[in-house]
Amino acid sequence: MDQTPTMTALRRLLPYLKPVRGRLIVSGVAVLCSMICGLTIPLVLQQILDGPVARKETGPLPWLIIAVAVLGAVEALMFYVRRKLVAGPSTLIEARMRADIFAHLQRLPISFHDRWQSGQLLSRAVSDLSTLRRFIAFAGIFLIVNTLTLALGLAVLFFLAPVLGVITLICAAPLVFISTQYESKYATLTRRSQDQVGDLATVVEESVLGIRVLKAFGRGPHLAKRFAAQARELRGTELAKIRLLALLWGAIIMLPELGIAAQLLFGSLGVANGSLTVGTLVAGVTVATYLRWPTDSIGWLLAETNQAATAAARYWEVRDAEVTITDPLRPEELPADGVGAVRFEGVRFAHAGSDREILSGVDIDLRPGETVALVGSTGSGKSTLTMLVPRLADVTGGRVTVDGVDVRDLRLADLRSVVAMAFEEPVLFSASVRENVALGAEDVTDEQVREALRVAQAEEFVDRLPWGLDTRIGEEGLSLSGGQRQRLALARAVVGKPKVLVLDDPLSALDVHTEAEVERALRSVLSTVTALVVAHRPSTVRLADRVALLDEGRIAAIGTHEQLLKTSAAYRDQLSTLDDEPAEVAS
Repeated sequence: MDQTPTMTALRRLLPYLKPVRGRLIVSGVAVLCSMICGLTIPLVLQQILDGPVARKETGPLPWLIIAVAVLGAVEALMFYVRRKLVAGPSTLIEARMRADIFAHLQRLPISFHDRWQSGQLLSRAVSDLSTLRRFIAFAGIFLIVNTLTLALGLAVLFFLAPVLGVITLICAAPLVFISTQYESKYATLTRRSQDQVGDLATVVEESVLGIRVLKAFGRGPHLAKRFAAQARELRGTELAKIRLLALLWGAIIMLPELGIAAQLLFGSLGVANGSLTVGTLVAGVTVATYLRWPTDSIGWLLAETNQAATAAARYWEVRDAEVTITDPLRPEELPADGVGAVRFEGVRFAHAGSDREILSGVDIDLRPGETVALVGSTGSGKSTLTMLVPRLADVTGGRVTVDGVDVRDLRLADLRSVVAMAFEEPVLFSASVRENVALGAEDVTDEQVREALRVAQAEEFVDRLPWGLDTRIGEEGLSLSGGQRQRLALARAVVGKPKVLVLDDPLSALDVHTEAEVERALRSVLSTVTALVVAHRPSTVRLADRVALLDEGRIAAIGTHEQLLKTSAAYRDQLSTLDDEPAEVAS
């Protein structure tokens, strides 16, 4: 059992237990002391029945009764101590593990997040860690303590009367075999259930984020049917778990009852023929009854252990994911007098495990302070190229340099302090306007935030919000218009005054009037930085000093807008497909 992958995953939690293992050990000792007190009470009861009661001597009786009361009080106190000691460490471990998985998710490359559903990640960071906390606080301790209690209880029974111990052992032994048989089946069902919970979480999240689309197309009932089908699958899995546990619990409850019945039978015969005293029989049956909880709990505790082991395995699936974009071992420094020159030298890129190259030898030289627009058909690799500058992805061939230094030789913090990016789909968080804009740089003042908002032509609409900079915008910024979200994303990109600005179609969600205002503001920004801009509109092209035409992962033409109109038929064809005005007008 211990060699299974899930149990290995559970053992990997030991480093998290190390800082608090002292308190956990004391907690376990407290429970064991409680159990010992409980097992000692039947021995005192034997002395009462075979002593003062049998001999009709009341003198020692009060002291024996006091001993039972003291043992009961100590038993209760030890349970309280366990609860008190284990609550802090178990929640601390949960918090540390949750912080670690969150930090790891931030370090993982974009390609990882493209493959994983957000609901699956959410279930691992929330529900699975809650399962592990419950195991650490309760099931893990009691699995050890109850096993020791069973062994100690059997020893007490053999001490009282070997026949009573043999009967209990014969009835308890099959439980180990039965529990082992059910363990692997329950583990499989548990893993299936936890994965299905992740799938359900994904559907709920997507339906909330996409509520406007669902309502607009009347597809809410369709998604509701899909959710209901997945919920039924989860219900079926949970019912299968319950059926399995029901069979296990049936055996767990029946066998100890048979043992107690057999003890009464053989014990009564022993009392009748004088081989057992009444006190010994009562003490033996009391011990066997006391062992009901440790015996009954074994199956449940093993099921909880399996569930925790599966949760641990799911946790480590994420934690073991490789962080491919990291700081170099010997990082280089950017020149102190750096001016933001960017070069793409023979850049190639393909997704991991794919033979198809998205970029096939791209060469572009962005001079300091120059703005280069990227145009090309869908799938030509424009967005991929922009992701290589801030190292959201790494080249698979060639290199990208900033001020002559390969971006892979720079600390990520250093690189991203001089390179800022705004995406085509602006992502905002459930936070204030100030906090969303200030994400673009560290230690940003309110005046810097306002300056960035002015650049992005966003200050006016922000001041009209109920609490200005302190207004909390809804999840994903859906309470704002598309143009407002895009302007806040632009403000975030420029707030840190980067030397290099990468913009992935920054004007796509703006109306004509707002676009003209943002263009004017961007012109002043672009004159002070080196910029790479993905352009889907001729109006965006006009912001650039030069234009690069990307076709099937290669630079097909590069030059000024006017030069390419005259010399490149492919550029004219591409420009004619852009969405806001004909190429002739754009020129």
